[in-house]
Amino acid sequence: MAGNSFGDLFRITTFGESHGKAIGVVIDGFPAGIEINEELIHQDLQRRRPGQSKFTTQRKETEDFQILSGIFEGKSIGSPIAVTIPNADARSKDYAHLEKSFRPSHADFTYEAKYGHRDHRGGGRSSARETAARVVAGSFAKMLLGQVGIEIVAYVSSVANINATVDNKKVSLAEVEKSLVRCPDEEASSEMEQLINSVRKEGDTVGGIVSCVVKNVPAGLGEPVFDKLHADLGKAMLSINAVKGFEIGSGFASTKMKGSEHNDAFTSEGGKIVTETNNSGGVQGGISNGMNITFNVAFKPVATIMSDQKSVNSEGTETTVAGKGRHDPCVVPRAVPIVEAMAAIVLVDHYLRNKTQQVG
Repeated sequence: MAGNSFGDLFRITTFGESHGKAIGVVIDGFPAGIEINEELIHQDLQRRRPGQSKFTTQRKETEDFQILSGIFEGKSIGSPIAVTIPNADARSKDYAHLEKSFRPSHADFTYEAKYGHRDHRGGGRSSARETAARVVAGSFAKMLLGQVGIEIVAYVSSVANINATVDNKKVSLAEVEKSLVRCPDEEASSEMEQLINSVRKEGDTVGGIVSCVVKNVPAGLGEPVFDKLHADLGKAMLSINAVKGFEIGSGFASTKMKGSEHNDAFTSEGGKIVTETNNSGGVQGGISNGMNITFNVAFKPVATIMSDQKSVNSEGTETTVAGKGRHDPCVVPRAVPIVEAMAAIVLVDHYLRNKTQQVG
């Protein structure tokens, strides 16, 4: 199986399946001499952890992690960092009925078509359980970015047709974490909670949007052709389970604007070149311009619903797939730290790449 690694100078490789003994990540390219904040890793894993509220899957994982290599006396030593996270609460029997059947809108059929053999327990490698390993890697990336003042804050900006009003310039992690659904708009958060709870009781699911703002980004990150900063961010976000869309800055709304309305005029502020507006989302020509990077990530409704669905088995015979197991009625609250993690991985990779191109 190819495609398990991501990044260039800061490169991660994740491994493991949903119901295997453990999942994990190997991080290569992490500089030596960096103090390791294990509490940050713990906090980020807890934010992604299943079973944290009634709005998430009730699979109970403590998300204990073990750092196997690359750290000595609390600091990185420059060698690959390997981290494992055990799977403590897998219930493989819940998936026995899926050994030969394909769940609608899951990866069951495509995995079987590609590999001829698959792990049907919880989706195996295609499970969102894999994203815990990304969150660990993202925590390490945040440690590096924090040293240069770069801050990443993601939050739920919509669930179904409920939209939040949030000031990207002021939003903070503390505000986001006050909400069970990770929406810093109190009124919208309350409505989202009610909707998700209602949908959960119906045995159905609902989707939403996670917005992200990256603050204090220096100008100059990103490559101008194939490795544009927003292109790598797009790939990172679209690699997350259940993601169906990515837009940066004004995104699709820009198609309804005139150039005179959309252009970000340059000005000077405190001796620094800035733009009066930020329709570009902090990236122009594939390179960061020093403004906040802002983007949205669209998540579809979770494909597993608690009611019977028509499908076929591996022989093409019509069958019925029963709604069983433990699943999120809405994935976006738990997706917030995953979006942050993937953004951090992209940004630290481009930060390190940029350092190699500077003289003096």
